[in-house]
Amino acid sequence: MRLSRFLLPSLREAPREAEIVSHRLMLRAGMIRQQSAGIYSWLPLGYRVLRKIEAIVREEQNRSGAIELLMPTIQSAELWRESGRYDAYGKEMLRISDRHEREMLFGPTNEEMITDIFRSYVRSYRDLPMNLYHIQWKFRDEVRPRFGVMRSREFLMKDAYSFDLDQAGARHSYNKMFVAYLRTFARLGLKSIPMRADTGPIGGDLSHEFIILASTGESEVFCHRDYLDFDVPPADTDFESRDGLQAIVDRWTSLYAATSEMHDAGEFAGVPEPDRMSARGIEVGHIFYFGTKYSAPMGAKVTGPDGVEREVHMGSYGIGPSRLVAAIIEASHDEAGIIWPEAIAPFRAAVLNLRVGDAATDAACGDLYRGLEAAGVDTLYDDRDERPGGKFATADLIGIPWQVIVGPKGLAEGKVELKRRATGERELVTPADALRRIVG
Repeated sequence: MRLSRFLLPSLREAPREAEIVSHRLMLRAGMIRQQSAGIYSWLPLGYRVLRKIEAIVREEQNRSGAIELLMPTIQSAELWRESGRYDAYGKEMLRISDRHEREMLFGPTNEEMITDIFRSYVRSYRDLPMNLYHIQWKFRDEVRPRFGVMRSREFLMKDAYSFDLDQAGARHSYNKMFVAYLRTFARLGLKSIPMRADTGPIGGDLSHEFIILASTGESEVFCHRDYLDFDVPPADTDFESRDGLQAIVDRWTSLYAATSEMHDAGEFAGVPEPDRMSARGIEVGHIFYFGTKYSAPMGAKVTGPDGVEREVHMGSYGIGPSRLVAAIIEASHDEAGIIWPEAIAPFRAAVLNLRVGDAATDAACGDLYRGLEAAGVDTLYDDRDERPGGKFATADLIGIPWQVIVGPKGLAEGKVELKRRATGERELVTPADALRRIVG
């Protein structure tokens, strides 16, 4: 993509209303535009990142055996009355009526709808286990939306729902999502730590929040330092192995880890002092087993191997891709701007032409740009007629991992400058070497 033809409305200064780093940088980098309180348009740069995060989330859900579908954003109030949640949910639910005065709502979540889909088609234990997920926009009318897309009213959510014959099966489905989440966040360049979460009135021990550590995090968390060195489950993990998955989950829950709401100071004191770690954290995912909370009132039953009908056991599993964009920036930035992990960067490489109109630099930049694109590297070619300082600032602000800086002086010696955004390292290499290094 040529920057001269790309919509990138970057700003030198962040608007006053931006309270946290991610909000400031997303506005300055031209990733989003606020349309009303807590509602944003995703501009081309931001949307590229969002789609790459969504693709990784989808790949890991599919790897675990989950099945994708797509449910509508508008739901019937009648389904929510069946579960008993319509009147209890509160003002966060946006209630509307259609032209026929039918009561509808803009979905804040999808437990009722997915339960209705399941009960309509699944009758036998032979069809279980089943995990259905979708990636869809949600709306919750927060009383005080703030922090940009970190806490917005409209947001993109991956929500999955598992269905099992009994609690033992539900535990295995839960473990699949636990491991899938570890892999997802690692692929996004994040070190996530699963922490005990409140299960509310359901009880039990099957609820975890996945937390990433960031100095600008929204809450304080407490954990054993060894979690920082745990190995993430590999791509060839067998998601059908109950014992294998349980062993992974047991290891990742073997040490102390809790958010401030679940923190037990006495238990934490039992952790050797050098291993105790308290830090700021951001929630990036939540998994939750809730048994028959929805299947019982909504009649979602299957016939078991003994011929007896029973209510299925369910769990829900959420990741917010739009929130993740902000969370990753909070965890990975410096004074110059965003530092994207390569897997989700809007462009993996940038070619900076320091003298547009010069035959040699134009030709060298054109060759590099075409070579990178042909190799499958998303590349931004800064072909604007602008001073070098402005081009350097833009590339750093928007966080492009690899920057190839092409100017007449270096080309006279057959060299270009290759810069790594994450480390700031710079070196002079030939254009061919730059291409090989980036393509890998």
